[in-house]
Amino acid sequence: MSDRLTVLKTYKLYVGGKFPRSESGRVYEVTDSKGKWLANAPQSSRKDARDAVVAARKAFGGWAGATAYNRGQVLYRVAEMLEGRRDQFTREVADAEGLSKSKAALQVDATIDRWVWYAGWTDKIAQVVGGGNPVAGPYFNLSSPEPTGVVAVLAPQESSFLGLVSVLAPVIATGNTAIVIASEKSPLPALSLAEVLATSDVPGGVVNVLSGRTAEIATSLAAHQDVNAIDLAGADEALAKELEIAAADNLKRVLRPQPVDDWSATPGTDRMTAFLETKTVWHPTGSLGASGSAY
Repeated sequence: MSDRLTVLKTYKLYVGGKFPRSESGRVYEVTDSKGKWLANAPQSSRKDARDAVVAARKAFGGWAGATAYNRGQVLYRVAEMLEGRRDQFTREVADAEGLSKSKAALQVDATIDRWVWYAGWTDKIAQVVGGGNPVAGPYFNLSSPEPTGVVAVLAPQESSFLGLVSVLAPVIATGNTAIVIASEKSPLPALSLAEVLATSDVPGGVVNVLSGRTAEIATSLAAHQDVNAIDLAGADEALAKELEIAAADNLKRVLRPQPVDDWSATPGTDRMTAFLETKTVWHPTGSLGASGSAY
């Protein structure tokens, strides 16, 4: 019996619910912590970044308009699918970060738990950051959170899966759509996550995943007029400063890199509120007399 050839996996980008190759046709080698070749990853171009923005903008209306409860159910379905592919992600995280299988498994478990955590916040965050405001007059004054829009996310460079989900999940949980630039050094867990998203209930275009040179892709997104916000988690200090200047042209919201010692620590609500706007509505209640409202 002859030995069979191994079928090597071809990793692709994830844009608009589809898996295109990079527009430029470029790829780059991805190696493990010991320099062993793992795969060729697509190297995104500026055209790929622009296509991802178009896809994210097209998906924004439907995703932002969905009920918070529905978004939570959709995100929980992703967690279910991640649980089913736990062994695959354990292998990929172990290779990407040079971890033992047991430590990589802990990282994957924490990642799945993190996704569930944010799925549970979708219909609760409005109660935390919104509410009624007391005013001296015959009015109701109500503030409620609204998604910012299209958000570019630079995934952390060293935490290829847990860090990635920790910056992506809060963006889409609150109704935004995302363009993710995967870790340049370790993009494979992010590209595999795209396969999970594609077969889940997340609408195409809500999450778009690009791989390649972080500085090259991020520069295009920071200057793009139809990107509303950018999370610089995966940028070093010099690149972050450059991108912040580029983002100022259309008044993007910018979340500068924050030092994170332990991505598995409870994240709080900061990353959700960073990409929310507050809408305040005034509504007349009728005249107020000695006996109270006439409404």
